[in-house]
Amino acid sequence: AAPVGQPAEVPTTRAPRADLGAPLDPRYTFTNFVVGKPNELAHAAARRVAEGGPIGFNPLFLYGGVGLGKTHLMHAIAHDYQARHPAAQVLYLSAEQFMYRFVQALRESTIMDFKGMFRNVNMLMVDDVQFIAGKDSTQEEFFHTFNALVDQGKQIVISADRAPAEIKGLEERIKSRLSCGLIVDLHPTTYELRLGILQSKTEVFCAQQPDLEIGAGVLEFLAHRITTNVRVLEGALQRLFAHASLLRREITLEVAQECLADILRTNDRKINIDDIQRKVAEHFNIRLADMMGPKRARNVARPRQIAMYLSKQLTSRSLPEIGRRFGGRDHTTIMHGVRKIEELLVEDSAMVEDIAVLKRMLEA
Repeated sequence: AAPVGQPAEVPTTRAPRADLGAPLDPRYTFTNFVVGKPNELAHAAARRVAEGGPIGFNPLFLYGGVGLGKTHLMHAIAHDYQARHPAAQVLYLSAEQFMYRFVQALRESTIMDFKGMFRNVNMLMVDDVQFIAGKDSTQEEFFHTFNALVDQGKQIVISADRAPAEIKGLEERIKSRLSCGLIVDLHPTTYELRLGILQSKTEVFCAQQPDLEIGAGVLEFLAHRITTNVRVLEGALQRLFAHASLLRREITLEVAQECLADILRTNDRKINIDDIQRKVAEHFNIRLADMMGPKRARNVARPRQIAMYLSKQLTSRSLPEIGRRFGGRDHTTIMHGVRKIEELLVEDSAMVEDIAVLKRMLEA
């Protein structure tokens, strides 16, 4: 098995654990993490934990969809913490690896060694903790390990694809303990964040291959069209640069469309206004008919405006077309609804959360 990973340039006074953990990716550092509104809280919390000072929140629980930066932040914390505390023992592994090591210890009658190794680390980092849900014995050991480390004042960092309360099959006592720390949601990327990531990656590529040229509007095009997750976005850019390097071609908009045709087709938005109206009605517990109806009560009007806003954002329909789908309303009414939501998104954090949740559900 691989040793506990750490950057080659970081010295350590302890031998690495050859029998535990997973290697850290040297690319996943705070320096290479592009910060934007969807991930700024998670980034700030990760930086604080990496400092290794008095623990303000334990555990730090990061959750969000695929490719939003959870694993990147986990690795960045480990790299930074080890650089600041070379003698400290950091153990990073997936929940599946934790389960495998536990089962192996049971089979080989080395459970006390297992307990000792896990409970003597300075920082325990467990990725994708949702995978232990439903595994009773593993959950039991995880719970005791968790408690032992917290009682000793050791830091725990955990990631999952959803919040603790939403992980089915996870014991209530574990959910309760996980909820005692700071729970941070990494929201879906915005256009601005995707563009920032592409610009950052392009700088790295161009530094390695100065003769490569990328045309105007290509990065903006990719940021607009590829919205699923950052991994797909970075993979598309990697393919573009490989294509240009091998064929010695400038990366124009036409080249990008030709080279990434399959990715672009997969990422084409297939969301329609019916989907949006249905999801919004379910989310706010109103009747679907109210979307098209004349009711002006706030508990109906605001969800209707949110549905209008999402229809404008997530479909290619014109304002008059959207108006027709909302009970034959005039396009100026749709425009007013869209602007109202845009204004609220600046000042109302609950509105930001509602929109993020609805977008996740619609784009899933």
